[in-house]
Amino acid sequence: MTVRVMLVAPAVGGELREARFGADRPLAEAELTPVRARTAPPATTVLSAPSPRCRQTAEALGLTAAVEPALADAEAGSWRGRALAEVAATDPAAVQSWLGDAEFAPPGGESVTALCARLGRWLGSLEDGSVLAVAEPAAIRAALVHALDLPPAAFWRLDVAPLTVTRLSGRAGRWNLRTGAPLPQGVEGQLP
Repeated sequence: MTVRVMLVAPAVGGELREARFGADRPLAEAELTPVRARTAPPATTVLSAPSPRCRQTAEALGLTAAVEPALADAEAGSWRGRALAEVAATDPAAVQSWLGDAEFAPPGGESVTALCARLGRWLGSLEDGSVLAVAEPAAIRAALVHALDLPPAAFWRLDVAPLTVTRLSGRAGRWNLRTGAPLPQGVEGQLP
């Protein structure tokens, strides 16, 4: 049997626009409006990352999603809640290491390598069927790095647009990718 995984990127909120590390702020009502105009593909299992933006995106899509901690953003440690520009101004060497070394973790945080391993364990735990998961963009990138057996440095070369679906199909050790497509607007059913 095959597992079909549909990874949905959440709506953009102030935290993403400000390039803040894991502040977990809820989305404003205006940020949810574009979500409500879209529909999600059907799935036998529906999950959400624990962040407010992922849970709110799932709810705005009309989904009842179980919270899955593995889909969370990378743990930012002492950088949590701070803007990237602020961290770069106070510790440019650390930011450079974070962007260039997949083994580097912010103080008390999680490295890209650890994030990819976490998403790999989650993918490996999935049973046959279809899974729709509203996940943090970093978690989606990490899942792709793991599934496609890419070098961890490729993490920074993958872009995940808001309100898109990235599809993986297969099973542990053998995954195929269908790149992100926008969620359909006001049309029920599966994406083409």
